[in-house]
Amino acid sequence: MGQNHPVDISAKTDYAVRALLTIAAVQGGHPVSADTLAQEQQLPRKFLESILGDLRRGGLVVSQRGAAGGYTLARPADEIAVAEVFRVVAGPLAEVRGLRPHETSYDGAAQHLPTLWVAVRASLRDVLDETSLADLLSGELPAHVRELAHRPGAWQSR
Repeated sequence: MGQNHPVDISAKTDYAVRALLTIAAVQGGHPVSADTLAQEQQLPRKFLESILGDLRRGGLVVSQRGAAGGYTLARPADEIAVAEVFRVVAGPLAEVRGLRPHETSYDGAAQHLPTLWVAVRASLRDVLDETSLADLLSGELPAHVRELAHRPGAWQSR
């Protein structure tokens, strides 16, 4: 019997979103140190430092050196979609054997499978591109995201 492999939200992606939410939650946009982020979200510091470097290179945070240094968002939280975080730290939202869904091609009985893979990617985009850090902070998620989360069975494993 084959083993199921779920859509994987990596620790790196999870930590990146949590760190950005913590930075966004700071009043007045004061820099937040890596130590504070690691402590507040219980993240491994060395791994977090690598993630923060990716976020800085990806244009999502700005770093400031010195005693009062740390990280601030590069743009307001309502202008940073969760999908951007995924793409910066993990690459494309969906891949099939290392290919983008629209790059796949199959013969015979599987010929229509690329359409399904593209639809899966589109559904991820519908949630992640339309949800900002500010939405997550406030809990005011887009209506279609709330509807998905409240569907019967949404919180149950299958």
